[in-house]
Amino acid sequence: MKVLFALPGLHRYDRGAEIAFIEVARELAKLGHTITLMGSGKRKSAAPYRFLHVGCLAREKFSAFPSLPLLRNDYAYEELTFSPHFLLQYQPEEYDVTLSCSYPFTNWILRRPVLLGHRPPHVFVTENGDWPAYSNQSEYRFFGCEGLVCTNPDFYQRNYIRWRSRLIPNGVDCQRFSPGADERQKFGIPQDRLIVLMASALIESKRVDLGIQAVSRIPDAHLVVAGDGPLRQTIEMAATRLLPGRFTLLSVPANQMPALYRSANVFLHLSKEEAFGNVFLEAMATGLPIVAQDSARTRWIVGDDEYLVDTDQTDAISAAIITAVETPLVKQQQNRINKAALFSWTKIGAMYQDFLREIVSGWKKQ
Repeated sequence: MKVLFALPGLHRYDRGAEIAFIEVARELAKLGHTITLMGSGKRKSAAPYRFLHVGCLAREKFSAFPSLPLLRNDYAYEELTFSPHFLLQYQPEEYDVTLSCSYPFTNWILRRPVLLGHRPPHVFVTENGDWPAYSNQSEYRFFGCEGLVCTNPDFYQRNYIRWRSRLIPNGVDCQRFSPGADERQKFGIPQDRLIVLMASALIESKRVDLGIQAVSRIPDAHLVVAGDGPLRQTIEMAATRLLPGRFTLLSVPANQMPALYRSANVFLHLSKEEAFGNVFLEAMATGLPIVAQDSARTRWIVGDDEYLVDTDQTDAISAAIITAVETPLVKQQQNRINKAALFSWTKIGAMYQDFLREIVSGWKKQ
């Protein structure tokens, strides 16, 4: 198959959706398919796929822009500037199937009528939520796809009747993310303290401010946050007030994240409505105990043995961190590694291959 992945942030950001698309693309390339990625970053010489640069303005430039229909956040503004360049470069006849998780503009371009010939079927991946697939309000009324990849069971149950859907989670590279010696000195992290790690964009939904409050109630605990975003100044001010001398904010390249996980004692993630938390798999693969929101979706990923609580209760978060650290690591570490292995990118890539073949075969028969 000739497969196109289109997403403005590809090769520009190392975040959830971008990482997932790149890893799936690598696995499909290993399986013998011809893969193209189109994004606003730069080519990487060692990539096993073709990458086409499509220029756009970075999302950071739009952090203070108003929320409007069609332009509801900085990602939508970024996609708007991506669209005209993408429209000029995209050649429908070159592909058997296309994938994106961007809506509305990229979705509309990939599904636009073709005057001569036929467009390939489009698969929408719910990396950033499934509301385009089920909402009939405003611009979401114009959503469409030939296949829907649902990254969690909630999305699948909500959409499988309306769309040809498949439940396919995100994955993890279990060779890169594995237990090992800590490298605290490398990151400037204290050697003699309990290290609580959050790997989160500094946006409201990640609730990093709540993590600061919870860790502040644990004597000698040190909070490390790996991420950046529009709330950076707010987060730094809160940490200065509540965690003086016990807070480190880092911007860590993707290739150093395994070492950062190994340098922590416990992983804390407080987002409630995430389509799929890649960070859970990364933490599990390195053997870290996890403190997070207790929900069916979280339990589907991490199982029933982690430290899941009502994260609206700050005291409950603090208590869970203490319990997680006091539980002997060896007791649960191998279980976490085994659980993460169920989500290996090799297995996820094979699931994508099966679903894309089904979509392409059905489209050709029409």
